[in-house]
Amino acid sequence: MTHKRLWILLVLTAVLALMLAACGGGAEEPAVEEPAAEEAPAEEAVEEPVAEEAAPSEEGKYQIPAVEDGKYNVAFVYVGPHDDGGWTQAHDVGRMYVEENVEDVHTAYVETVAEGADAEQVIRSLARKGFDVIFTTSFGYMDGSEIVAEEFPDVDIVHISGFKSNEDNFGNLMGAMEDMKYLAGMLAGSRAMVDGNPKLGYMATFPIPEELRLGNAFGLGAQETCPDCTIDVRWLYTWHDPILEQEAAKSLFDGGAQVVMTGADTPAPAEAAPEGKWGITYDYKDNCTVDACLTSMYWNWGPEYARIVEDSREGTWKGGWEYFDADTGSMGLLGFMEGEEKMPGLADLPEEDIALIEETMTAMLAGEFDRFDVFSGPITDNQGNVVLAEGETLEQIDLDGFAQFGVPCETCMYWWNENITAELPELD
Repeated sequence: MTHKRLWILLVLTAVLALMLAACGGGAEEPAVEEPAAEEAPAEEAVEEPVAEEAAPSEEGKYQIPAVEDGKYNVAFVYVGPHDDGGWTQAHDVGRMYVEENVEDVHTAYVETVAEGADAEQVIRSLARKGFDVIFTTSFGYMDGSEIVAEEFPDVDIVHISGFKSNEDNFGNLMGAMEDMKYLAGMLAGSRAMVDGNPKLGYMATFPIPEELRLGNAFGLGAQETCPDCTIDVRWLYTWHDPILEQEAAKSLFDGGAQVVMTGADTPAPAEAAPEGKWGITYDYKDNCTVDACLTSMYWNWGPEYARIVEDSREGTWKGGWEYFDADTGSMGLLGFMEGEEKMPGLADLPEEDIALIEETMTAMLAGEFDRFDVFSGPITDNQGNVVLAEGETLEQIDLDGFAQFGVPCETCMYWWNENITAELPELD
């Protein structure tokens, strides 16, 4: 999930070394150069997955879709399959929103693109094809997006979840999902109290500020309804691996967790929950389908994407650091948004807990409660240190930064809330 940061030029490339396939930050050409657009076959008997008129070309193992004449052409690069039931599918729903709500626009996507060199090659190929806007939707696409943006100054490239921008045709977009994680923590704490088991679990992806921020928001929310709850953590080191996610969820449940929340793509916590236990899913509204699912914290990327595409076509979009909160309507908590039904696991929770969640959500949607209210003191870490005193709040640079990598943050995000029992991850 709107954030202006002065520190981004100081961030070291070590952040990306934490990813499985991090891309180099320099302007090196990849080992395999893709063909220029004019070298692609004029005709090919391969149907482009999102537009029948398009004739894709091959770039290694990826098909590069074609543009449509007379349309404003928008491409999306996905880290997982477009129908993964999580992060990528939420972005694809956003893509379809653009197609349906912005006139004279053609959209296309390339899916399951590895972070690093593969991503850079795919982004460059899309730019050469003539796409006007390219959305790159995974953290590890950041450096490749930056490099290609410099090579193609007439192409607008929007990177999701990173921290870089050239303040021209390359920018960053993210939202304050910590808002929804905080509310989900309230819900998990309430459920654990009713069930008489004050143990919760969190499945984290990579040791980056985003994942500690979201885990801490979940912990802060749980404290509101279950002061005695504790939270265990399992690190996945992947964004999308259905088997590994199932194993991590089962490990947490076997370790005693009553409710497990995930930061990864699949609905594994709900699917792996044994009878009488519960999961909270992430990213995609429609992945909370079994009774063991309490809720889903989901994205609604469509309005943000449509706004950027329209601004790009008008020539008014400039890359920056955009970080939206819940009041944009671009994120939600299943069962607590207008017109949504609550899942069965909420039926016997205390009315005062449900009212607290609903009241907080109302304040968020009205712009009266945001990410800085989530991270307001007093906050103590799990080593007994005061993170924030009463009346203090974090700054955006703290929400996004590790001092270990050169970020000039004062408090930073390398800490666990006092109810999280895990040790801090090692930072290579």
